[in-house]
Amino acid sequence: MVYSVSQLNGEIRQLLEQGFRQISLVGEISNFAAPGSGHWYFTLKDERSQVRCAMFRGANQRAAMRPQNGSQVLVKAKVTLYEPRGDYQLIVEHLEDAGQGLLQQRYEQLKAKLGAEGLFAADRKRPLPEHIRKVGVLTSPTGAAIKDILAVMKRRDPSVEVIIYPTSVQGEAAVAQLQSMAQTAFERNEVDVLLVSRGGGSLEDLWCFNDEGFARLLTTAPMPVISAVGHEIDFTIADFVADMRAPTPSAAAELVTRDQQQQLQRAQALMQRLQQAQLRHIQRLKQQWQFLQTRLQQQHPQRLLQQQSQLADELQARASRALTQQLMRQRQQHTHLVRRLQSVHPEKRLAQYQQQLTMLQQRLPQVMTRLLKDKKSRQGQLMQSLNLVSPLNTLERGYAIVRKDNGEVVRRADDVASGEPVDVRLADGSFTARRD
Repeated sequence: MVYSVSQLNGEIRQLLEQGFRQISLVGEISNFAAPGSGHWYFTLKDERSQVRCAMFRGANQRAAMRPQNGSQVLVKAKVTLYEPRGDYQLIVEHLEDAGQGLLQQRYEQLKAKLGAEGLFAADRKRPLPEHIRKVGVLTSPTGAAIKDILAVMKRRDPSVEVIIYPTSVQGEAAVAQLQSMAQTAFERNEVDVLLVSRGGGSLEDLWCFNDEGFARLLTTAPMPVISAVGHEIDFTIADFVADMRAPTPSAAAELVTRDQQQQLQRAQALMQRLQQAQLRHIQRLKQQWQFLQTRLQQQHPQRLLQQQSQLADELQARASRALTQQLMRQRQQHTHLVRRLQSVHPEKRLAQYQQQLTMLQQRLPQVMTRLLKDKKSRQGQLMQSLNLVSPLNTLERGYAIVRKDNGEVVRRADDVASGEPVDVRLADGSFTARRD
């Protein structure tokens, strides 16, 4: 068979396109041209060879960079033949900086590998402690991240202690330093939670947080780990292996602190509960006193009244002792609460609450003393009233009680027969008489 030039070029083009569906290629750009059509034409070369490339307008509009002569790029392309000249070339469909592209590939490969091993599994993630008093920060001591973290924590909860584990967070030495300081933090085990943090940057800037050794080391941490690397759109391998990811360093600081205003509100609620408990206790004592008063009013014989009076005195003393003991316990609880409150809210406000509580404590004994004095006065009045209606008091006014031998009280003269003896009871004694 005798081919024409066009037939030969056409069959070779088909062979190339069928044999190379899509390839990835790294090379240096030269002879870059961008004519008015919007297409790009350039040559990719290395030390020994070169190949012509074309990237049409529809594809190059999606490119993350504009090529320049001398740039190292990673391209994804189809192999074909430009039939009019018989030159084989690449039709480029994707183009990016070679360094970024290779790093991204390594990132995706490591992510898939560690994910398959279960290092990203949700069931191995640990929750943050409920009460966080010490926070460790693995970061650069001079970077913007630590400044943001310290500012947020000082504003929200200055009582939380911060321990910084200083390390480089960029460059060739960063990986070794990160691993060394992380190991130091794990061995000391002196913090409740560890923040791994740095500010934003390119994939290359953040690459030390994509190191496999560092990622595996984080899974051995004795405390929960929060990864706060870069901006919200940045993801590193450390984000996936950590127990929790924060979108920014500032967000991580908010996760490990409680709002001081919320703590103050809780302290106020505790103070209110304490005051209500004291008022309820006073009310119970008042109800007990009223009950005792009612019982005393129902018992009128002098002897029982004296016994009840003595019992009331004893109960009063017991109530006073119980109230004193309760006040002592309340003071101790209050002192404990004051010490806790002083660590979480402004001292001035605590002093105001302390002053209010002191006033209430000073008023309480006075109110109880006044109440007991009134009840005692009322008791004396009741005793005098009983004496006024007592039969013995009636005899003192010159009256007598006349009884028969059988003890029956004589109310009429006809109730006594002539010559029948009767017993006459006076205020100072008694005697026997007979009716004439």
